[in-house]
Amino acid sequence: MNAFTYTANAARIVFGAGALARLPEEVERLGAKRALVLSTPEQAEAAQRVAALLGERSAGVFPRAVMHVPLETARAAREEAARLGADCAVAIGGGSTTGLGKAIALDSGLPIIAIPTTYAGSEVTPIYGLTEGGVKKTGRDARVLPKVVLYDPELTLTLPLGLTVTSALNAIAHAAEGLYAHDGNPVTALMAEEGIRACAAALPALAADPRDLAARSDALYGAWLCGTVLGTVAMGLHHKLCHTLGGSFDLPHAEVHTVVLPHALAYNAAQTPEAMRRIGRALGVDAREVPAAVQALATRHGAPTALRAIGMPEGGLDRAADLAVTTPYPNPRPLERAALRALLQRAFDGAPPQS
Repeated sequence: MNAFTYTANAARIVFGAGALARLPEEVERLGAKRALVLSTPEQAEAAQRVAALLGERSAGVFPRAVMHVPLETARAAREEAARLGADCAVAIGGGSTTGLGKAIALDSGLPIIAIPTTYAGSEVTPIYGLTEGGVKKTGRDARVLPKVVLYDPELTLTLPLGLTVTSALNAIAHAAEGLYAHDGNPVTALMAEEGIRACAAALPALAADPRDLAARSDALYGAWLCGTVLGTVAMGLHHKLCHTLGGSFDLPHAEVHTVVLPHALAYNAAQTPEAMRRIGRALGVDAREVPAAVQALATRHGAPTALRAIGMPEGGLDRAADLAVTTPYPNPRPLERAALRALLQRAFDGAPPQS
């Protein structure tokens, strides 16, 4: 039996249709009295509903979360939390809003309650990211891990189908890289394979009916598992490339993950046969077909497969390749600048993945 170390992240998970109604008791359970509700501008109305649900326990709403958590936005949110005397943050939305909550917690230690409305997964990780001067930097700190996560599939019913697909593929990326993590273990491997299976299996049903509550529940369940993997073991090439592309070129987070994932899997495939076998089993394909199958999953459901389609300038590919090899990090295959530049070109063109 292989030796391994597994450390579970301590978070309270409340899962099920209608879970949002339990928010006031969860705030009370934390001993908090003034919760600042966070959201993106697009979800300000949902944030106001959450504030109304909290009643006198609401300190106010900060609806200014944006992608990649710019440092100036994080500072503004921290100042607003201090001004209002908030003793808790409630983040409703996707990874951008959760990320803003984490930025507040990193500085103040304020407890976070996360209410995901996408399949981002960051709500169950101690990973944070801040973007300054066009460069996104990430780190791990136990202070930023949300204390409570309310998973209510009813809140995902209105998630547009396009974002549903890219968000689910973003979740699959967490689990896929977790399967070849240098610090992986049997527990996260089980979570990863089941998370990939659940997310992928939900997509056809959601394509047929985006308001299929059972399928929404399956996708959210899968995203929770995939996010837990992300928060427990180290990520490799795929996540490094996506953070580089997203932070440096302001590309949409889930879409970048969707485009890059098949190519990153192909890059690492020869060195990770067991991971490819597990991913293949979750997707119902042969291990050798995994990179192409992931790209086909995106294509079949109308998701982007080319960086050029989501705003990446071709002139930035050399810079992206340079940034990707600047800081060494664990990856099954050594990082080769020429090979990464070729990978990025294929991803830019939407070409089939190659090992």
